[in-house]
Amino acid sequence: MLGGTPFLVPHRDNPLPSSGDSLPSMQAPLVADPHLKRPQAGDRSITEVAVGVLIRADGAFLLTSRPADKVYAGYWEFPGGKLEAGETVLVALARELQEELGVRVTQAELWKTEMVDYPHALVRLNFCKVWAWEGELQMLEGQSHSWEKLPVIAQPVLPGTLPVLTWLAQERCFSGPTCSSSVSPT
Repeated sequence: MLGGTPFLVPHRDNPLPSSGDSLPSMQAPLVADPHLKRPQAGDRSITEVAVGVLIRADGAFLLTSRPADKVYAGYWEFPGGKLEAGETVLVALARELQEELGVRVTQAELWKTEMVDYPHALVRLNFCKVWAWEGELQMLEGQSHSWEKLPVIAQPVLPGTLPVLTWLAQERCFSGPTCSSSVSPT
């Protein structure tokens, strides 16, 4: 920690942009549930989301289930949430992990971004690897949690989580499926 503020370091392959810590979109968005109707393209703004990939010393990573009152309830994802007005990815990540998990981020690394077109929202997921935190995990939104390794056992997995599992598999030289297929919510 530097001066009470969580520490965010640029990844060697993904340096921090000079105008803040959100990243530009990289490619066409991943489309979740393409069979479901969406609003017209001009009616959709991008929702910026900070996402924490908490990684323990043994390499296990944390997935949490979405609470019952949210879209895709029960799906497993990496914890995080929307940026509020004026927040950077780092500040939003620290706030969200405190609100959802009761932990204070002490070391995080901006890692990758992914655009995901969900039926209810177009989101830019700003993924940060979180290497260190203070406090014991508390599921403050009534969600479940699971420390996972590849292949992921927790099911179903939120579509925006799937690219992260692929990236982790590439980094870890893991071959084979990273999880079972996700299914659409009913």
